[in-house]
Amino acid sequence: MATTVLASIGDHGALNASLPTGLQAVWIDRDLSWLDFNERVLAQSLDERTPLLERAKFLAIFTSNLDEFFMKREAVLRHGTTDAQRTLLQQVREKIMSSLQRQAECYRHVIVPGLAEHEVFLRKWSELTPHQQEEASKYFQSEVSPALTPLVIDPVHPFPFLSNLSTSLVFRLRDVARDESMFARVKVPGTLKQWVSLEADLKPGQKVLVPLYEVIRGNLHTLYAGMEITHITLARLTRDAEVEVDDDPVADFRALVKEQIRQRRYEPVVRLEFCAGADPAITEMLRARFELSPVDIYEMQEELDYTTLFELLGLPLPTLRDTDWTPLWPASLPEGHGGIFAAMQTADLLVHHPYESFDASVEHFISAAADDPQTVSIKMTAYRIGDDTPFVKSLIRAAERGKQVACVMEIKARFDEERNLHWAAELERVGAHVTFGVSGLKTHGKTALVVRKEARGLRCYVHIGTGNYHVKTARLYADVGLLTCDHRITDDVVNLFHYLTGHADQPNFNAILVAPMTMRPRLLDLIHREIQNKRAGKPARIIAKMNQLEDPDMIEALCEASNAGVPIDLVIRGFCCLRPGVPGHTENIRIRSIIGRFLEHSRIFYFANGAQDPADGEYYIGSADWMFRNLSKRIEVVTPIFAAGPRQRLWEILDVCLRDQREAWALDAEGKYDQLHPASGSIGPEANGTHQTLMNLALARAKV
Repeated sequence: MATTVLASIGDHGALNASLPTGLQAVWIDRDLSWLDFNERVLAQSLDERTPLLERAKFLAIFTSNLDEFFMKREAVLRHGTTDAQRTLLQQVREKIMSSLQRQAECYRHVIVPGLAEHEVFLRKWSELTPHQQEEASKYFQSEVSPALTPLVIDPVHPFPFLSNLSTSLVFRLRDVARDESMFARVKVPGTLKQWVSLEADLKPGQKVLVPLYEVIRGNLHTLYAGMEITHITLARLTRDAEVEVDDDPVADFRALVKEQIRQRRYEPVVRLEFCAGADPAITEMLRARFELSPVDIYEMQEELDYTTLFELLGLPLPTLRDTDWTPLWPASLPEGHGGIFAAMQTADLLVHHPYESFDASVEHFISAAADDPQTVSIKMTAYRIGDDTPFVKSLIRAAERGKQVACVMEIKARFDEERNLHWAAELERVGAHVTFGVSGLKTHGKTALVVRKEARGLRCYVHIGTGNYHVKTARLYADVGLLTCDHRITDDVVNLFHYLTGHADQPNFNAILVAPMTMRPRLLDLIHREIQNKRAGKPARIIAKMNQLEDPDMIEALCEASNAGVPIDLVIRGFCCLRPGVPGHTENIRIRSIIGRFLEHSRIFYFANGAQDPADGEYYIGSADWMFRNLSKRIEVVTPIFAAGPRQRLWEILDVCLRDQREAWALDAEGKYDQLHPASGSIGPEANGTHQTLMNLALARAKV
């Protein structure tokens, strides 16, 4: 099977030369495809239809995404020594350089002049008036200087530690009295405001914003009194985040994760960024210090760290932002804070965030269970749950009231380890049962179980979703979730938690799909059933919506289905390793990506199963993308949707996505994405795009 090829190189993607012949014709490298995805993010900044401050936000998101790419993928890409791998590294750099150029041009020609038209001026130190410089210097002395640590780099002083994604001012320092020269460095504190607002010499309604690093640059002389400062260079570095710690089943798991966090801080540098005009001696000194090659050096033409632009979203300019959206109370739930269990007894409920309130549905499900005297136990999986999480607070409250609480905490969720360790300790402190899942597998499923003692005995209630139990991202990510007490699903979820907290070699699941045990074979069976239906003359169709597609087994099956004539539509936001429309391989496959104000995160799978009416087909939702890691290296949960109402809602979502001509990009047979544009006179999803259409539908549903 093709999966063995990918398994042999881990979760590193696969070069065409390593793939079976049948896949080489349709394969797209995952890293190049991921960079294509980030270019689609950048395109939102270049799109004149996007409000100005939202365009600035997408510049920041582009940088944040690219930072993560370097932390996760750059060291992996460097492992290879073949000509093909060296070619891939060069292709990656060329794509990144092209995107960075477009990002800088957008900032220079769109964001800065666009804000100036609205009386908001982004200035460098040299562009400030004397009164503004004086005001900025007073701010520096009171609010910045105490947080700085001026350092020198010479034979007497050790080279300072430069932390991941930190920005520094590095410069030449000369002691005139001793005629001694050295390098020096001042870190720009990431915990302070990155844009300083000034008021001097301004007319009413005007605002001047100057970057924090410019305020520090203009006041460096106060930190090195009597010294000569020249060749000031702004530098930013990125470290690898792929720390490998042995998964020793007899070791202290918490200690292993803490060691992983500690080691990540000191991982090798994989990228150095400098602002335009950097001093060659300084760039060479840092390059040599971190043992980098010239291809690891990036010269930025405008801003060094565009993630600081997130701060601009707080400007009081509502006309330059998307119209505010407040998630609505789900129409299927009773108003107020009671009755959620009665509503679930009446019918299965599908909730769609952020159009419908996460707080009023999923969060309330756990909170109500914690307060309900009939609740016997609450069990949850937790992958990324955020800082001020109401879920853990509800679990703590439930445990303090004597209910049995179990939480399967994934403390190896990358970049969230410390937060999850903290919440694990808080839960254990009140007597909750905290486990860390199955050795060797990350627990990525989004599942919660509530057991209540009712008149007829114990009854189970379940939530299975596509997104994390994270209240902040629930307002930004588009996800779906099922609330049900259908015993066909709840019985399986009970067995799942028995497996996660206890031990079972072969857990039994009849309805839900659980990776790595039953999900891959069941999905392949569903695809092959569509093939048989097509050959038998029955209605056949596959629609799959997910974040990424990379697993070779799934791609091979989709190619087989395409060759059998099964129409296939894939809605894949991020990277996609399958090329559609290739003669003899993927002629019946269409692939699109939707990028807009919300991040498309839901995983929805539809199989016609011989049904003419889409509402009568089979639907599944869950946590897993079709990637090798999701299907073989993680605990993932996907549930069938049995009830007619939720199936109709899922079809509505898929139909909107497939009709979108505003926020959609189509992938062609050459592996290139083309942005779609609505025809003149279009209405509905074609003109408004997925997100606005679904907001409109949510408002209409709420009125009814």
